[in-house]
Amino acid sequence: MTPAFEKVQKILRQLPGLGYRSAERIALALLVEKPESLDPVVQALLEAKDKVRSCERCGNVAEEALCVICKSPHRQGSSICVVECVPDLVAMERSGAYDGGYHVLQGRLSPLRKVGPEDLNLASLKQRLDSGEVDELILALSNDIEGEATCHYIQESLIGDADITVTRIGFGLPSGGDLNYADSATLKSALEGRRCFTQ
Repeated sequence: MTPAFEKVQKILRQLPGLGYRSAERIALALLVEKPESLDPVVQALLEAKDKVRSCERCGNVAEEALCVICKSPHRQGSSICVVECVPDLVAMERSGAYDGGYHVLQGRLSPLRKVGPEDLNLASLKQRLDSGEVDELILALSNDIEGEATCHYIQESLIGDADITVTRIGFGLPSGGDLNYADSATLKSALEGRRCFTQ
């Protein structure tokens, strides 16, 4: 491959979720197979670079000070769902099961990766909780040690004695999942999160 092609491929490989083969396929598609699609991609990226930013309130993707969710009058502002990243917010929205606000942490606590509280979007969450407008905080973070540590930190350092209901999303078997293929941690979470069965 040429040095210019390899440079493009190397840059693409730095993006999350792209390995060597994916980066190679994208580079080939843009530079060789469909070069007419390259200019629109470059233009869209340059335009987005100038317009897209983080919402000042929740950390979601926005083009103004507030994102469309924070600006919506149809959202319940008294409920905040805390997520690790924007794709988690998108997944929650796709479910259609939640109509409150969000707060994107931009990560989770991880001493091994040297990610501390100061590296997360916690200061603005604290301001929102201190405003007195929040009744419920839903913690929708990963079901692992780092996710649990982040949840405990929020509970102890940000909530304290405030009159706010703190809930954690349930974990367990996916819809249509088979017990036979579930790992022990998933089964444990499913049992701990069980609820009354009513007909």
